Amino acid sequence: MEKGSVRKIAALVFRALTLAMGAAVVALSCLGSLETGTAITLLGIGLACAGAAMLEKA
Repeated sequence: MEKGSVRKIAALVFRALTLAMGAAVVALSCLGSLETGTAITLLGIGLACAGAAMLEKA
């Protein structure tokens, strides 16, 4: 694989994880089965993935 291709795939994975973590927090919160500490951890992972995806573009 080319270097540019790997970077594009990594950026896509980070963006997908960002969306997935946000959706998971909303869904679990609506079901009432999410503790505050767990929600903060999931959102933190999503935020870190978003930051990694943005760094790739810089």
